[in-house]
Amino acid sequence: MLQIGNGSNYDDIDRELVKIPPDLCGDPCEDPMKAIIQAIYPSLLQKYNDPEYLTERAILTPKNETVHELNEMIMSTIPGESRTYLSSDSICKASMKTEHNDQLCTSEFLHSLKFPGVPNHDIQLKEGTPVMLLRNLNQTEGLCNGTRLLITRLGKWSIRADIISGTHVGQNVTIPRIIMSPTDSKLPFKLNRRQLPVSPCFVMTINKSQGQSLKHVGLYLPNQVFGHGQYYVAISRATSRQGLIIMNADKEMADRTFVKNIVYKEVLEDITPCIENTEVRQLS
Repeated sequence: MLQIGNGSNYDDIDRELVKIPPDLCGDPCEDPMKAIIQAIYPSLLQKYNDPEYLTERAILTPKNETVHELNEMIMSTIPGESRTYLSSDSICKASMKTEHNDQLCTSEFLHSLKFPGVPNHDIQLKEGTPVMLLRNLNQTEGLCNGTRLLITRLGKWSIRADIISGTHVGQNVTIPRIIMSPTDSKLPFKLNRRQLPVSPCFVMTINKSQGQSLKHVGLYLPNQVFGHGQYYVAISRATSRQGLIIMNADKEMADRTFVKNIVYKEVLEDITPCIENTEVRQLS
């Protein structure tokens, strides 16, 4: 694991590739999405509303597009009617650089915008769906960014849910709509999106999984990781080797038993002296 983290065990150093151990390699069959769902969520129809079953497993993948696609596939198999929540989108007047922005940016255009860490314009939810909180709402009540919840009731403008992770497990809470704005948007204006600050979390991005400890992790790769340390973050979410499956479904890879592991060693070299200096100060 440490060799993955520091990039010292490349099988093909020029292409930054490492070989998946045979016991961890999922079979990239004709329908890899269905295969990874069945591997990580067996007996889902019998256990979809079991908090313990849900909190100990997740599928991880690099990009949000795949997250949405897999979550929709899984939710379609769960019984019950779904409800679609639509956001109210607007431009922050103080951020407008021209007086014509509000005329050029139609509601349809604003609704089409998607950003990491911000819910889409439309969210489809069902009772019994696990969701992850995307903002800090009330830390004293356990409603923190990354908290997982199980939906118990779908209201018109809000949802009720049981907390299933963190320090307030079992508490039933109300999640209202709030105004959110992307922090890293390259748009010439600030978008205000009023929406429920949640996202279904049968599947989550690798970046969003940081801090999670899971008994069953399925790493699904329709494309390779794209950032420093992502592969290490993904596989280290699993609490045991037996609970990890890696499925390389990248059609551009000639040999799918290899995956990309991006490690910027200069970053690690900059961090190491800081750690050593801290240890020296603590000992002195």
